[in-house]
Amino acid sequence: MAGSRQIEVLLEDRTPHKWIMPLAEDGFQAFLSKGNQVIRKVYGDGSLFSPMLFGKFFDPSDAFPLWEFDADVLLCNLRASGHNQVDWAQTDKEYMLKAELPGAGEELVQVCVEKGKILEISGQWKQQTDSKMRDWRSNHWWEHGFVRRIELPDNADWKRTEATIKNETILEIKIPMKASASPVRQGDDSE
Repeated sequence: MAGSRQIEVLLEDRTPHKWIMPLAEDGFQAFLSKGNQVIRKVYGDGSLFSPMLFGKFFDPSDAFPLWEFDADVLLCNLRASGHNQVDWAQTDKEYMLKAELPGAGEELVQVCVEKGKILEISGQWKQQTDSKMRDWRSNHWWEHGFVRRIELPDNADWKRTEATIKNETILEIKIPMKASASPVRQGDDSE
């Protein structure tokens, strides 16, 4: 058994002009129709990196407010079909995201928190052959790598974000909640 491996979480954006080329639905369908098994694994049904994860087309390079939605509601179709490869939850102390990695170079997975507001999970699954391209993320990035950008809640203690790969296949990210100065009690209308 391979066990767990900690991933460094970058707390600053080191590449300011990422994801310049948007992924449109027709471009994605053409790309997916190539039939490559790695492409299907990375972007297929239920993958965290699939533009269709949320039931309609959504460019993974755009930030999504994941924790504003109930996982049981948003992922119910995937769970029913058995294609679910991602899950998220919230406890009283933290937010948790678990996702199956695409299996195309787990060592290339990068987790970054941008400006304390966006959690970005990205990686490169295909090595570039064109040396003229400075950054694979500024062209047709989906042909070389994957990304999912998630808006963090206001109460996320993003500086203490932890990322772990378990058994070389499951990415687990934990984001603690900030300790609130004065807890709000339900039903307390006094202000």
